[in-house]
Amino acid sequence: MPHTTARGITPPASQDPPAAYAPTDRTVPTRSANRASYDRDLVHSILDEAYVCHLGFVRDGAPVVLPTLFARVGERLYVHGSTGSRPLRMAGRGPGHAKERDEEREEGEEGEQSAPGLPVCLTVTHVDGLVLARSAFHHSINYRSVVVHGLAEPVTDPEEKRAALDALVDHVVAGRSADSRPANAKELAATAVLRLDLREVSAKARTGGVNDEPEDLGLPHWAGVVPVRPAYGAPIADPALAPGTAAPEYLPGR
Repeated sequence: MPHTTARGITPPASQDPPAAYAPTDRTVPTRSANRASYDRDLVHSILDEAYVCHLGFVRDGAPVVLPTLFARVGERLYVHGSTGSRPLRMAGRGPGHAKERDEEREEGEEGEQSAPGLPVCLTVTHVDGLVLARSAFHHSINYRSVVVHGLAEPVTDPEEKRAALDALVDHVVAGRSADSRPANAKELAATAVLRLDLREVSAKARTGGVNDEPEDLGLPHWAGVVPVRPAYGAPIADPALAPGTAAPEYLPGR
């Protein structure tokens, strides 16, 4: 699944970013540090292969994690939702306003407004294999994951917003935005988009086989790896399709 290049989206300032992201206190793992990577191409490939991310933030002092579609455009991620959704409303009011941004502030209360944005942690994970060891303790999975920390900001520019929504459609199926009706003014008004720059980022992966203890190698239990691969089925046409409408060549599973 290639990443999206969208007109109407201005990339972050650096046009030639370094080959790796700079580690930070939040992106250095406390366990299995040898599996961590900050390689930009690896991070991009893991993100681009995923359909769903998990967006974590704090609401009313408690953690919340929401699964949602996303798209990468260069060094930015975009997520979308209803204008009434909690994280998108919170992002529009700034990180200084906890508990639904203080319930719209009491009448007559003075105070400095925070800049728009919501502190978030966004994650993506792929399961590549089931690792079955002789010992129950050493069972594991082969995986690839990305963790992104940052400030999710609301997209307010209409051109960037429309381009981001096209990017989200094309991330699901490449080329689909050009082969569907564009969002109308009412739909755009009901949809909010957040952007998250890729600055504090790390990848982590496990590959390979089992790691049994030497004394367990003679046990009579099967050990090895069961690969896990995504697969597309044949497209199922909507019963109300106009007569003569053929499935496009770009569909997965064709």
